[in-house]
Amino acid sequence: MKKILLILIPLLAFLGGAVGGDMLGGAKPAASVQGDAATAAEPGHQVSESADPAQGHGGEGSGDGGGAAEASLDWFAFPNQFFVPILRNGTPSAIMILSLSVEMPASARAEIEAQEHRLRDALLNALMIEANTGGFNGNFTAEPALQRLRAALLAAGQKAAGPNVRRILIEDIGQQIQ
Repeated sequence: MKKILLILIPLLAFLGGAVGGDMLGGAKPAASVQGDAATAAEPGHQVSESADPAQGHGGEGSGDGGGAAEASLDWFAFPNQFFVPILRNGTPSAIMILSLSVEMPASARAEIEAQEHRLRDALLNALMIEANTGGFNGNFTAEPALQRLRAALLAAGQKAAGPNVRRILIEDIGQQIQ
């Protein structure tokens, strides 16, 4: 009997935690689930979100008239990673490896894809400046360092491709020490 209880109690605790977490987590609206599934089913298309939570829920009461444009955001993921050498005393000491994406209105996807090479060059230039000014020294994943990096990448992206670049998303960041 004691052996059965040793197995049964942790199992019941796990199931109780799973049910409680599911109840507290809430459910996704059915329309949103169907929209995401339909978008994800299209080949070569990234899933888009409805609105940025920081902007509130657009709609009738927003008053800016741009609710429809704000509501459909899309992402363009660069197909290749960015490799940024870190030099110390003229010799490479490490390589930063980053995967970046561009957040934009869904209507601007074709325009952003057409400017992929220009955008990549501008973002790589901003990454090189960060590397040369010590932006990747020390704890480069601390929030102030990432905010500075995001701001520099956003400025470079908007300069290269215009105001349709809303945000630069850092998907992966790593450092390979040589």
